[in-house]
Amino acid sequence: MHIQHFTHQCLRAVCISVMAWAVSGCSLLQTESFNFQAELPENFTISATTYYDAASGESCPGHKVIKSDQPKGTQLIELKLPLTEKVKGCSRVLKSVVLNIKGRWGERELDMSLQKAALYIRDEPTETTRPFPASGPLVFQGQCQWFFRTVGSRRFIRKILQCRALDANGIVQKSLAGGSMLRDGLAGRTVKLVLTEAKEEEPAFGDSWVKFPAGWKRCMGKGPDDFYGFCYGKTTDFVPFKMPDGRDCTVYPNCTE
Repeated sequence: MHIQHFTHQCLRAVCISVMAWAVSGCSLLQTESFNFQAELPENFTISATTYYDAASGESCPGHKVIKSDQPKGTQLIELKLPLTEKVKGCSRVLKSVVLNIKGRWGERELDMSLQKAALYIRDEPTETTRPFPASGPLVFQGQCQWFFRTVGSRRFIRKILQCRALDANGIVQKSLAGGSMLRDGLAGRTVKLVLTEAKEEEPAFGDSWVKFPAGWKRCMGKGPDDFYGFCYGKTTDFVPFKMPDGRDCTVYPNCTE
């Protein structure tokens, strides 16, 4: 009986040790990742493609993993992105995260536009590498701008999305939304991308529309069938166009003057 009792105690101790090791192992694995958050305008979705490369001294090829879109209608998402991974014995480290942004501007399935943002993980600091704050998330600001244009002989309105980084003063930059950060200190931290939507839409081709108090008018260009319809300095010759719902309009976005 004493031997049986002792055996039970040993088995119990081993089980507890194994469970403790498993929990400890999980917590260690968790520190080898970081949290990515995205705050999005209405009717926007985002997904992340993570790119890994061979760790120093290894010759295994690179690898990528695609993360799925957030649930429909969710404007604040969160993904846990591993900083390392091992595939078939090869150790890989996270090098970059490409963020695929989809914005919807209409009710039809094709009434959407795609744009990208990116996060880069650096091993050494550069001029553009952002330092981590003492507490809280590392935030990258960006602004998405809608550009409108007409397509086809009937001049239907279509929209193009462009998302660019914002500097500390809120000035739109030429670079894509996102930025770079150091690998050291990234584990366990939160990186957040905050995207806003520009209040006003702009023409995709600046010299093909003229702005009036009632809205934008589409220049005729060389004639009603001119694909681009550049104004060429003329601000009196305009052509009608069609909204996505089929309405014939003379000014955008108000349709009528």
